[in-house]
Amino acid sequence: MNELPPHPLAAAQQLAAALADEGITADVHHDYGTPMVSVWVGLIVWCADGMYWWRTGWNPSRHRPIYAGHPFTQPARAAHRVAFRYTQLRMSHPLSSLIAGAQPCP
Repeated sequence: MNELPPHPLAAAQQLAAALADEGITADVHHDYGTPMVSVWVGLIVWCADGMYWWRTGWNPSRHRPIYAGHPFTQPARAAHRVAFRYTQLRMSHPLSSLIAGAQPCP
């Protein structure tokens, strides 16, 4: 029997946990009705309608963003795909020297 996808907030939390398994820290937000997982500058994953959605680029001929999606039923696989995008964005948006040199809080 097919398992129902989790509630969007639970799915967001599952994705954040799967990203942590990949070594990526992410924050879950649920302030405006659609849960989101904030991963990096330019990388937010929206959780709605049984799917994770995130922006992967820009289509200059259509003047609009390109999105990728993955079902809630596979948070580890979605995390792997998001981690790939995260790696791409880290190359173009590294940590500022101020943040990179900050000492952790005691």
